[in-house]
Amino acid sequence: MTAQDALNRSYEIRTYGCQMNVHDSERLSGLLEDAGYVRAPKDADGDADVVVFNTCAVRENADNKLYGNLGRLAPMKTQRPGMQIAVGGCLAQKDRDTIVRRAPWVDVVFGTHNIGKLPVLLERARIQGEAQVEIAESLEAFPSTLPTRRESAYAAWVSISVGCNNTCTFCIVPALRGKEKDRRPGDILAEIEALVDEGVSEVTLLGQNVNAYGSDIGDREAFSKLLRACGKIEGLERVRFTSPHPRDFTDDVISAMAETPNVMPQLHMPMQSGSDTVLKAMRRSYRQERFLGIIDKVRASIPHAAISTDIIVGFPGETEEDFQQTLHAVREARFAQAFTFQYSKRPGTPAATMDGQVPKEVVQERYMRLSALQEEISWAENKKQVGRTLDVMVAEGEGRKDGATHRLSGRAPDSRLVHFTKPDAEVRPGDVVTVEITYAAPHHLLAEGPTTTVRRTRSGDAWEKRTAAASAKPAGVMLGLPGIGAPAPQPAATGGCGCD
Repeated sequence: MTAQDALNRSYEIRTYGCQMNVHDSERLSGLLEDAGYVRAPKDADGDADVVVFNTCAVRENADNKLYGNLGRLAPMKTQRPGMQIAVGGCLAQKDRDTIVRRAPWVDVVFGTHNIGKLPVLLERARIQGEAQVEIAESLEAFPSTLPTRRESAYAAWVSISVGCNNTCTFCIVPALRGKEKDRRPGDILAEIEALVDEGVSEVTLLGQNVNAYGSDIGDREAFSKLLRACGKIEGLERVRFTSPHPRDFTDDVISAMAETPNVMPQLHMPMQSGSDTVLKAMRRSYRQERFLGIIDKVRASIPHAAISTDIIVGFPGETEEDFQQTLHAVREARFAQAFTFQYSKRPGTPAATMDGQVPKEVVQERYMRLSALQEEISWAENKKQVGRTLDVMVAEGEGRKDGATHRLSGRAPDSRLVHFTKPDAEVRPGDVVTVEITYAAPHHLLAEGPTTTVRRTRSGDAWEKRTAAASAKPAGVMLGLPGIGAPAPQPAATGGCGCD
């Protein structure tokens, strides 16, 4: 379809799952807008001409959620000739023909390796009048080569690798994303420099197993070198990365984090379990002592680092003694935040057929105990922030109650969410304010006093310019509010589907 053909056709993308999917959706938006489509208003709720589902296959209810949503769109599609529905992402890669069989009103099914084909497949489905199912078995082109519609003017995802070489027994992602493939360091740095030139001041490096970067190009220290290289990019104020694997978390990475000023004092590293027995059954290549040892080293080098994790409760064979080891590890690690998941079977994974599947009521009870412990620890760790003076990058869309409380919100260097009193001076998303923390809750901090300083930034300029351009566009075109300041962790999506 040419840009002229697509003119005034609107699109909506619904994204599920990890940060990889969020970033893929930015690519899909870029592709569609490059082809002439315009984004539907945020409250379109299926009223767009093209609705794209970018799916996740990790959680047990992923299938039900997709087919429920597709079912709700079926009558709309009947009433609107020309409306199209596309399904992509991990569930599409896994189920392919099943989707069209269960939802024959779907027009396009595409996989994780060929997202660049979406506009062509939509046009082919329109001309031929039948569903187009195209699933590539390996990566056709690194996604970074595709057009991108960034959700934020000031913070950006930058993919450094795709795929995963691990064989964790609970995870289906390697089968759907393929073996790890690394980008050339020069290409990554060129993309970051281009983003900074556009006004971005924070980037998050993305990889399914981000610190294994270099295995594909034969350099075990490639990731630490990349972090240090990011430190030399003028105008790049904040660098984050997600999600690292404990197996590949080497001392040179810790040194690079500590010695590179713009690498933030934050680490999200999935533990999954504190039991050595369960970790072995999961095919995780470390044990509790190794994991806690990494955390000790990070804190020795970066005392104010905020460390978060992913934990699976109720993995097959997990006993009460195993679970107690997880509670012990959580007490020792004192995570700022933990994203906890109840184990769910995923067809095609070794864990799905293991003996010792834990009864749901037992899993639920353990999950509640773990959540209560982590809530207590998160609150205690946040209370240590009271009295500290922090530089907060102002975010957009992170403070849902900001309008009622007359506050603004943003992220501290360690990515903690801070709500602060709105200053008299104009403050834009991407600007940086200096505030003193006066109160701590388990999941956020408050700065109720006056703002010490407001620093207007190039990122704030970029946000202002982008917002003005969006206001000048015809109705029906919207710039989508980011749910990310740093791009922030999402409970259902953290750490690359919670599988890393």
